[in-house]
Amino acid sequence: MSENKMLQIAMNRYTTKHYSGKQIPREQFNELLEILRLTPSSVNAQAWKFIVASTQEAKDKLMEGFLDFNRERVSKASDIIVFAVPEKITEEHLQKVLDKEIVDGRYAKQDVIEGLDAGRRHFVGLHSHTVSDTLAWETAQAYIALGFVLFAAAGMGIDSTALEGVDYDKLDDILGLRSRGLRSVVAVSLGYRAADDSNAARPKSRLSKEDLFEEFR
Repeated sequence: MSENKMLQIAMNRYTTKHYSGKQIPREQFNELLEILRLTPSSVNAQAWKFIVASTQEAKDKLMEGFLDFNRERVSKASDIIVFAVPEKITEEHLQKVLDKEIVDGRYAKQDVIEGLDAGRRHFVGLHSHTVSDTLAWETAQAYIALGFVLFAAAGMGIDSTALEGVDYDKLDDILGLRSRGLRSVVAVSLGYRAADDSNAARPKSRLSKEDLFEEFR
Protein backbone atom coordinates (compact mmCIF):
# COMPACT_ATOMS: atom_id res chain seq x y z
CA MET A 1 0.00 0.00 0.00
CA SER A 2 1.51 3.33 -1.03
CA GLU A 3 1.85 6.33 1.24
CA ASN A 4 -0.64 8.13 -0.99
CA LYS A 5 -3.20 5.37 -0.34
CA MET A 6 -2.67 5.71 3.39
CA LEU A 7 -3.22 9.45 3.12
CA GLN A 8 -6.40 8.89 1.13
CA ILE A 9 -7.73 6.62 3.87
CA ALA A 10 -7.00 9.30 6.48
CA MET A 11 -8.67 11.96 4.35
CA ASN A 12 -11.78 9.90 3.59
CA ARG A 13 -12.42 8.17 6.90
CA TYR A 14 -15.08 9.73 9.11
CA THR A 15 -17.09 8.85 12.21
CA THR A 16 -20.29 7.11 11.18
CA LYS A 17 -23.43 8.32 12.94
CA HIS A 18 -26.05 6.03 11.36
CA TYR A 19 -25.62 2.42 10.26
CA SER A 20 -27.54 0.41 7.67
CA GLY A 21 -27.72 -2.88 9.57
CA LYS A 22 -25.72 -4.70 6.89
CA GLN A 23 -23.32 -7.33 8.23
CA ILE A 24 -19.60 -7.32 7.57
CA PRO A 25 -18.56 -10.54 5.78
CA ARG A 26 -17.12 -12.84 8.43
CA GLU A 27 -13.85 -13.32 6.60
CA GLN A 28 -13.24 -9.57 6.63
CA PHE A 29 -14.32 -9.22 10.24
CA ASN A 30 -11.96 -11.99 11.28
CA GLU A 31 -9.16 -10.13 9.49
CA LEU A 32 -10.00 -7.06 11.58
CA LEU A 33 -9.82 -9.14 14.75
CA GLU A 34 -6.40 -10.43 13.67
CA ILE A 35 -5.23 -6.84 13.11
CA LEU A 36 -6.48 -6.05 16.61
CA ARG A 37 -4.54 -9.02 17.99
CA LEU A 38 -1.37 -7.74 16.29
CA THR A 39 -1.66 -4.23 17.77
CA PRO A 40 1.53 -3.11 19.55
CA SER A 41 1.50 -2.37 23.25
CA SER A 42 4.07 -0.92 25.64
CA VAL A 43 6.66 -3.60 26.53
CA ASN A 44 4.41 -6.03 24.64
CA ALA A 45 2.29 -6.38 27.78
CA GLN A 46 -0.93 -7.01 25.80
CA ALA A 47 -2.92 -6.44 28.98
CA TRP A 48 -6.35 -6.15 27.39
CA LYS A 49 -9.46 -8.08 26.43
CA PHE A 50 -11.62 -7.46 23.38
CA ILE A 51 -15.25 -8.51 23.91
CA VAL A 52 -17.07 -9.00 20.61
CA ALA A 53 -20.84 -8.74 20.15
CA SER A 54 -22.02 -9.73 16.67
CA THR A 55 -25.52 -11.15 17.07
CA GLN A 56 -28.57 -8.95 17.56
CA GLU A 57 -29.25 -10.71 20.84
CA ALA A 58 -25.77 -9.87 22.12
CA LYS A 59 -26.01 -6.24 21.00
CA ASP A 60 -29.43 -5.91 22.66
CA LYS A 61 -27.96 -7.16 25.94
CA LEU A 62 -25.29 -4.44 25.78
CA MET A 63 -27.75 -1.66 25.01
CA GLU A 64 -28.27 -0.36 28.56
CA GLY A 65 -24.52 0.11 28.88
CA PHE A 66 -24.58 2.86 26.25
CA LEU A 67 -26.04 6.34 26.47
CA ASP A 68 -29.20 7.04 24.46
CA PHE A 69 -27.50 8.77 21.52
CA ASN A 70 -25.22 5.77 20.96
CA ARG A 71 -27.82 3.01 21.11
CA GLU A 72 -28.70 3.10 17.41
CA ARG A 73 -24.97 2.84 16.66
CA VAL A 74 -24.99 -0.37 18.67
CA SER A 75 -28.20 -1.91 17.38
CA LYS A 76 -27.67 -1.21 13.65
CA ALA A 77 -23.95 -1.76 13.44
CA SER A 78 -22.70 -5.12 12.26
CA ASP A 79 -20.42 -5.71 15.24
CA ILE A 80 -19.47 -4.10 18.54
CA ILE A 81 -16.11 -4.54 20.23
CA VAL A 82 -15.71 -3.52 23.87
CA PHE A 83 -12.13 -2.82 24.98
CA ALA A 84 -11.38 -3.84 28.57
CA VAL A 85 -8.21 -3.54 30.64
CA PRO A 86 -7.12 -5.10 33.94
CA GLU A 87 -7.16 -3.50 37.34
CA LYS A 88 -3.88 -5.34 37.98
CA ILE A 89 -1.39 -6.97 35.60
CA THR A 90 -0.91 -10.33 37.24
CA GLU A 91 2.10 -12.64 37.49
CA GLU A 92 0.09 -15.22 35.56
CA HIS A 93 -0.39 -12.79 32.67
CA LEU A 94 3.27 -11.73 32.58
CA GLN A 95 4.36 -15.36 32.51
CA LYS A 96 1.88 -16.15 29.72
CA VAL A 97 3.29 -13.31 27.60
CA LEU A 98 6.87 -14.47 28.21
CA ASP A 99 6.05 -18.10 27.44
CA LYS A 100 4.39 -17.09 24.17
CA GLU A 101 7.38 -14.95 23.17
CA ILE A 102 9.68 -17.92 23.78
CA VAL A 103 7.46 -20.27 21.75
CA ASP A 104 7.38 -17.70 18.92
CA GLY A 105 11.18 -17.65 18.86
CA ARG A 106 11.75 -14.03 19.83
CA TYR A 107 14.81 -14.79 21.93
CA ALA A 108 17.96 -16.70 21.01
CA LYS A 109 19.71 -16.70 24.39
CA GLN A 110 18.60 -17.24 27.99
CA ASP A 111 20.20 -14.02 29.25
CA VAL A 112 18.23 -12.04 26.64
CA ILE A 113 15.01 -13.65 27.85
CA GLU A 114 15.78 -12.79 31.46
CA GLY A 115 16.78 -9.22 30.64
CA LEU A 116 13.72 -8.40 28.57
CA ASP A 117 11.38 -10.04 31.06
CA ALA A 118 12.95 -7.95 33.82
CA GLY A 119 12.59 -4.82 31.69
CA ARG A 120 8.89 -5.49 31.11
CA ARG A 121 8.31 -6.07 34.81
CA HIS A 122 10.11 -2.81 35.59
CA PHE A 123 7.81 -0.78 33.36
CA VAL A 124 4.71 -2.59 34.57
CA GLY A 125 5.82 -1.80 38.11
CA LEU A 126 6.20 1.89 37.29
CA HIS A 127 2.52 2.00 36.38
CA SER A 128 1.17 -0.26 39.11
CA HIS A 129 1.36 1.78 42.31
CA THR A 130 -2.43 2.03 42.41
CA VAL A 131 -5.38 0.64 40.47
CA SER A 132 -5.81 4.11 38.97
CA ASP A 133 -2.21 4.05 37.71
CA THR A 134 -2.73 0.70 36.02
CA LEU A 135 -6.06 1.67 34.49
CA ALA A 136 -4.65 4.94 33.12
CA TRP A 137 -1.64 3.22 31.53
CA GLU A 138 -3.59 0.34 30.06
CA THR A 139 -6.36 2.63 28.80
CA ALA A 140 -3.68 4.47 26.82
CA GLN A 141 -2.64 1.10 25.35
CA ALA A 142 -6.26 0.28 24.51
CA TYR A 143 -6.52 3.49 22.51
CA ILE A 144 -3.55 2.38 20.41
CA ALA A 145 -5.59 -0.72 19.58
CA LEU A 146 -8.65 1.43 18.89
CA GLY A 147 -6.68 3.57 16.43
CA PHE A 148 -5.40 0.45 14.68
CA VAL A 149 -8.86 -0.98 14.13
CA LEU A 150 -10.40 2.34 13.04
CA PHE A 151 -7.74 2.85 10.38
CA ALA A 152 -7.73 -0.78 9.27
CA ALA A 153 -11.50 -0.80 8.94
CA ALA A 154 -11.44 2.32 6.78
CA GLY A 155 -8.83 0.71 4.55
CA MET A 156 -11.17 -2.27 4.08
CA GLY A 157 -14.18 -0.11 3.22
CA ILE A 158 -15.78 -0.68 6.63
CA ASP A 159 -17.28 2.20 8.60
CA SER A 160 -16.71 2.72 12.30
CA THR A 161 -17.52 4.79 15.37
CA ALA A 162 -15.46 5.09 18.53
CA LEU A 163 -18.04 4.85 21.33
CA GLU A 164 -17.24 6.87 24.44
CA GLY A 165 -20.85 7.65 25.39
CA VAL A 166 -20.86 4.70 27.78
CA ASP A 167 -22.13 3.94 31.27
CA TYR A 168 -18.99 2.00 32.15
CA ASP A 169 -20.28 0.72 35.48
CA LYS A 170 -23.38 -0.64 33.77
CA LEU A 171 -21.42 -2.12 30.88
CA ASP A 172 -19.01 -3.77 33.32
CA ASP A 173 -22.00 -5.25 35.14
CA ILE A 174 -23.61 -6.58 31.95
CA LEU A 175 -20.35 -8.21 30.86
CA GLY A 176 -19.38 -9.42 34.33
CA LEU A 177 -16.02 -7.66 34.09
CA ARG A 178 -15.41 -6.46 37.66
CA SER A 179 -15.54 -10.01 39.03
CA ARG A 180 -12.71 -10.83 36.60
CA GLY A 181 -10.63 -7.81 37.59
CA LEU A 182 -11.38 -5.96 34.35
CA ARG A 183 -12.83 -2.56 33.42
CA SER A 184 -14.33 -1.44 30.12
CA VAL A 185 -12.66 1.71 28.77
CA VAL A 186 -14.03 2.28 25.24
CA ALA A 187 -15.97 0.49 22.52
CA VAL A 188 -16.21 0.60 18.74
CA SER A 189 -19.08 -0.09 16.37
CA LEU A 190 -18.29 -1.46 12.92
CA GLY A 191 -20.43 -1.86 9.84
CA TYR A 192 -21.70 0.14 6.89
CA ARG A 193 -23.14 3.64 6.84
CA ALA A 194 -26.81 4.28 6.19
CA ALA A 195 -27.60 6.03 2.91
CA ASP A 196 -28.80 9.11 4.82
CA ASP A 197 -25.85 9.34 7.23
CA SER A 198 -25.44 13.10 7.35
CA ASN A 199 -21.89 12.99 8.68
CA ALA A 200 -20.69 11.42 5.43
CA ALA A 201 -21.37 14.67 3.57
CA ARG A 202 -19.66 17.00 6.04
CA PRO A 203 -16.19 18.26 5.08
CA LYS A 204 -13.40 17.03 7.32
CA SER A 205 -12.16 19.74 9.67
CA ARG A 206 -8.75 19.67 11.34
CA LEU A 207 -6.46 22.40 12.66
CA SER A 208 -3.69 23.53 10.34
CA LYS A 209 -0.14 22.18 10.36
CA GLU A 210 0.99 25.54 11.77
CA ASP A 211 -1.32 25.05 14.74
CA LEU A 212 -0.30 21.47 15.41
CA PHE A 213 3.35 20.98 14.49
CA GLU A 214 6.49 22.47 16.01
CA GLU A 215 10.02 21.73 14.90
CA PHE A 216 12.58 21.45 17.66
CA ARG A 217 16.13 22.47 16.69
